[in-house]
Amino acid sequence: MLTTQSIDYLAIAPPLLLALTALVVLLADTFRVAARNVSIIALVGVLGALAAAAALVAGPARRTFCVPGACAYVVDDFTLLFQLVMLLAGFVVLLVARLEVRDTSLPVGEFHFLVLAALSGAVTLAAARDLVTLVVSLEVVSLPLFALVALRRYDGRSTEAGLKMFLVSVTSTAVMLFGISLVYGVTGTVFLEAMPAALGRPGTPEAVAAAGIVLVLVGFGFKISAVPFHFWAPDTYEGAPIAVAAFLSVVSKAAGFAGLIVVLTVGFGPYARVWGPLVGVLAVATMTVGNLVALRQQVTMRLLAWSSIAQAGYMLAPLAAVSGVAGDARMRELVAATAGYVAIYAVMTIGVFAVLAHIGWIGRHGGGTLDDQRGLARTNPATALALAFFLACLAGLPPGLAGLFAKIFVFRGAMSGGYGWLAAAMAVNTVIGLYYYLAWASRLFAARRAGVHFGRVAGPVAVAVAVAAAGTVLLSLLPQLVLGIAPLGATMGG
Repeated sequence: MLTTQSIDYLAIAPPLLLALTALVVLLADTFRVAARNVSIIALVGVLGALAAAAALVAGPARRTFCVPGACAYVVDDFTLLFQLVMLLAGFVVLLVARLEVRDTSLPVGEFHFLVLAALSGAVTLAAARDLVTLVVSLEVVSLPLFALVALRRYDGRSTEAGLKMFLVSVTSTAVMLFGISLVYGVTGTVFLEAMPAALGRPGTPEAVAAAGIVLVLVGFGFKISAVPFHFWAPDTYEGAPIAVAAFLSVVSKAAGFAGLIVVLTVGFGPYARVWGPLVGVLAVATMTVGNLVALRQQVTMRLLAWSSIAQAGYMLAPLAAVSGVAGDARMRELVAATAGYVAIYAVMTIGVFAVLAHIGWIGRHGGGTLDDQRGLARTNPATALALAFFLACLAGLPPGLAGLFAKIFVFRGAMSGGYGWLAAAMAVNTVIGLYYYLAWASRLFAARRAGVHFGRVAGPVAVAVAVAAAGTVLLSLLPQLVLGIAPLGATMGG
């Protein structure tokens, strides 16, 4: 008997609007619409998707593409948190890109189409609740990024960075798919909500299930640049256009963590004893290696890459502690800590990249060096203060209260799960991170370097910095907006 599945178009409105806008942008470029108008079309499309996601906040959770007992696409508070953060970051990326597209002769249509396509995949990934949708949306994020990183065809560094990212991403996808095949073979389902019951059945081959879960975790390790799967990130950040590096550091990482959180907590909860300690080891290795290598960096974009790696370690820490808690409420608290940290990190990091869009072309590659930014406060005091504020947030220092609250939640989560050693490692790494963030901020207020001149901040960049600063200030005053969110069904099998 042929049946027709109903589709909740309001639930899928944000990714649908982004996909349609991507097609409109491509058609507009084909018919040689002015570059400025192509950029405006892309910005309007992202704002439309942002409005659609915001409209869903006040309503109940929505589910679509369902079979009895499970759904492939769920819009709950967790989904909307990540969608709103990624759409806001995508809007800032497009603002930042306007100058770079103009000054470096990047192909306008292709650039905006690829950004919108990747953003649609990221937004879909946050709502994915089955392994097929998750993998497909993850690849929709990754595939356009290969082209975006290498879009400066005349630049050998960009080509090399794109090739490295392509090879690493293909490898990680192959590893993840193998793991998914093992999990599917054991459970007989791809729906995450149905997996806890399937994994808990008597006679389930635990060794095969554990191997599949570990391989899925390894695949996500590449996507979020966790150590030892991080080696592609520094060269890719340095070789990519600044706007693309911003997308990688914020949108792509947030999408990867959204998928990882849902897979581990909703699908693989009964095996937290397997993946919890492994995530803890990854967290310590990631934050330690990231911070120690960042201490030696003088090129701005490479420092941001290693800083991003270190921040991923903090985000992983509460997930590791899940294996040490008992009870739904405590598990939701740990999931909320990671989700909230990702959201706060995204907002303050996109602000750093927005400022670099103004000063980045001094050194052409990697946003120049840290010394190139000496004396920024003397010519552009507002911009320098904004950058110093974002760096304080990343370090977890006042007045950057958003970053401080995020770190407190992560520390509390590790301690509540009985992972005191993990909390101690985080404390040491937080102190290490203070050095390079403060060293960077101090240069902004030092004497200006000879031969370096900072011009007036362009309008789109000023708007981007203002949006990021407003978001960071809001989260500093009201951190509870993002620090209390856990995915629907995250407690299943926990």
